[in-house]
Order: sequence, then structure tokens, then C-alpha cells
Amino acid sequence: MSDYPSMRGVKLATNRLKGFTRITPLDHNKRLSHLINASVFLKREDLQEVRSFKIRGAYNKIVSLSKEDLKSGIVCASAGNHAQGFAFSCQKLKVKGQVYLPATTPQQKISQVRMFGGDFVEIVLVGDTYDACQKVALQVAQENNKTFIHPFDDAVVIEGQATLAMEMLAQRTKGFDYLLVPIGGGGLVSGVITVFKELAPHTKIIGIEPEGAPSMKSALASGKRIILDQMDGFVDGAAVRQVGKLAYEICKTHLDQIVLVPEGKICQTILDLYNKDGIVAEPAGAIAIAALDLFEDLFANKSVGVLVCGGNNDIFRMPEIKERALMYSKLKHYFLIDFPQRSGALKQFVTQILGPNDDITHFEFSKKNFRNNAPAVVGIELREATDFSLLVERMKNHNFKFDYLNDKHSLFQFLI
Repeated sequence: MSDYPSMRGVKLATNRLKGFTRITPLDHNKRLSHLINASVFLKREDLQEVRSFKIRGAYNKIVSLSKEDLKSGIVCASAGNHAQGFAFSCQKLKVKGQVYLPATTPQQKISQVRMFGGDFVEIVLVGDTYDACQKVALQVAQENNKTFIHPFDDAVVIEGQATLAMEMLAQRTKGFDYLLVPIGGGGLVSGVITVFKELAPHTKIIGIEPEGAPSMKSALASGKRIILDQMDGFVDGAAVRQVGKLAYEICKTHLDQIVLVPEGKICQTILDLYNKDGIVAEPAGAIAIAALDLFEDLFANKSVGVLVCGGNNDIFRMPEIKERALMYSKLKHYFLIDFPQRSGALKQFVTQILGPNDDITHFEFSKKNFRNNAPAVVGIELREATDFSLLVERMKNHNFKFDYLNDKHSLFQFLI
């Protein structure tokens, strides 16, 4: 493993990246500032040419390699954004590289990797998660004497990511009271800590992880890096089963706090950013903003920096994002309802069970002629979350037998 990242390395990275990466805006967001009564500044890494901060670390690592290493070839594994930065760097530097992506990577990210890399990258889809994909890529690199460009557990990569922290301090000389930083493998937060502990030690660094992939929080609580047995991969840019060695060592000493955000809350934030701010954020890009109101009292009248780390959101994911947001807000509910196989049963349900503002948005029913009753999967959208108890009460009063499906997570791969 490489040495720890240093300020000297960050300064070298800053010089290397001049003219290659964009100096992204640090925007004061009035809506979010008003929401929590603070001064909220968004670091817009979604406006990088590859729509993610990952280009900083990938390029910094690749350009630091010797001619011999570059000639032998380079390999990366990625959930998408690191691959795009890697591919963009390969094309600009005219270096051949192999990109290993999980087979579950959104098509939008695959297309972007292909576009940025052109003839200089070969794309290989393998494994269902980043960790499975990385295992194959590491083996290929070792067997073929190629250099593996790690997405987060490498000091030179971390120093590249840290250049955005240097930009933030230059863009706001007054500094920040707090920073909210997304955590996946931990490279970004490690870079931010490297800079701020040296140049602005008064700033409190808070790490944000998805509730379904709490790899750093679990590691810090256990006193060692652990591998998550189960993981929700929805926040694909931040869903990692095990954080990096460097990130763990840095965070256990210098990270001030870490919190988890439910995936549904992140989805609602994605929708709000698009509809209210015109910002297209991927789940990992929206996660830190989704955490803002969790600190409403702590952040009052303070300056808060928030990293919008990526904007590679596949438009075809929006129906699932909307569905998860509605379920988190307790406005969408699924039931397995036992319908009597008689004329007028569905009409009775619509007229006597549904409230005036309730809407059936999903209905699957298969008639069985030899049975008196048959189940139907029914999805109902409410206008107010408080209408749920009334809906359930009416079903019970009219003797409609049902199972509530929202809590049966294994079924939702078939529903959303």
C-alpha cells in the first residue's frame, strides 16, 4: 500500500491538474440555506466534464506513472464514475487501458465510459458488485504486469481528489464551519480531511453514507475494516462492501462524525434538486444534501459546505427513484389483497375502500376459476401519509383480507 496522502502531494496534484480538470463552482444555494437557516454552499463536481470528481484522482495517478508502467498498460475497476475519469485520462494521454465495470452498472455510465475513452479503452462487464468486479480486475492486472488504478485506496488518487478541497478554500476565504462529504470507499473524504486538517482545522468534517451500505460507519464502530454481508447497491457510487485501508485509518482519527441517510430520502432529494434547482444529481451526488436537515439545529447560522460529487444519473432510473421517494414519504403502499371472485368485488373496493384522494397505480390479478378467492397485488398512492391508517381501517371493516408488502423487501425487485 502507498504512503499516506500529504499536502505536498496535494500541491503536486493541483499543478498536474491545471488546465485538465475544471475549477467547479462553489454555489450559495438560497433554497437549502433557507431550509435549515444556514449558509449552504454546494461544490458542484457534477459540472466536471465527466460529471464527477473522480477524474481528479484518476488523472493524477495515471500522469504520475513512469513511461514503462504506461507502456505495460493500466487497469481499473469501477462502479462508473472512476471509470469515466480513467477513460477520459487514457484518451487525453493516448494510453491504452482496460475498464472493468460491474454487470449491474447503469447503461448511461457504460455509454459515457465508451465515449470518453474511445479506442483507448476496453470495457469488460463482470460481477454484480464493485467488490466482485475489482477482484477480477486486480487478478488480471497482476497476471499481465499491468498497473491497477485504484478508485480510492491509493495515496496519489486521494491527493488528486483533495484538489477540490483546495479549490473550496480558495473560493471561500472565510472557510466553513462544517463540511458534508459523501463516503463510498473513502477516497474523497480522505482527500478533504488531508487538506482541511492542515489549512482549516476548525472545520468539522461529517461523512455521509447510504443506510443500505454503511461500510465506514460499521468499520469505525467495530474498530476495524469489515466486509458488509448485505448491501443495498442502489446508491451505486457509494455502495462499497469494504472501505479502503487508507480511508479507514484517516477517518478513525480525523472524521468528526458519520451519519446514514435512507435511500428513499436520497431519492426525494434527487427529485427536489431537479425540480427546484435544475441540478441533475446521481444518488451518490445527492446524498450529502439529503443529510442537511438532519443537522438543522446544529447548522443554524453556520456556514456549511456540501459536496455534490456526481451527476451521472440514468434517466431510465427515474421511475424507481420516484417510487422509492414516495415509499419513504409513506405515500405509496403495496398490498396483497384477497379478492372474492364475484361480480362487483373490485367495484366495492374502489367505492368503499379507496379514499377520495387515493389512487390505484398498480394492479395485478389472476382469476382462478376453481377458487372462491384470488389474490391481487395492489399499489395505492396517497395524497397525505396520514390517510394510510384510514385506508387500512376501511379494508378491515369491509372484511378485505390483505398482507402489507412494503416491509417485505425481497418482493420489491418485482414491483419497482
